[in-house]
Amino acid sequence: MSEPTDIDNDEEEFVESTLIEAIENQIESGNPPAAKATFNKLTLVSYEREDILNLMAHVLAFEIDAMLDEDRPFNTQWYEDALRKLPELPPEKN
Repeated sequence: MSEPTDIDNDEEEFVESTLIEAIENQIESGNPPAAKATFNKLTLVSYEREDILNLMAHVLAFEIDAMLDEDRPFNTQWYEDALRKLPELPPEKN
């Protein structure tokens, strides 16, 4: 009975690592510009790299989830605005 949990954990780890990789690519490429700006801002106020990447990945996951739920294209403007508001996270859905 522990197998589904193992699969869930594996899937969660895969999703997390994929989101982190996407964020790292955004920072490296400077696209969107808010990715690198947010990383630099949070670094200046003493956030650890891992924490910054996790916060940014949370915002990306939030937008992807909303995009899928609402069957709409990725909202780049919302995403960049949400990144710039970090460390404040987007409000949770009810």
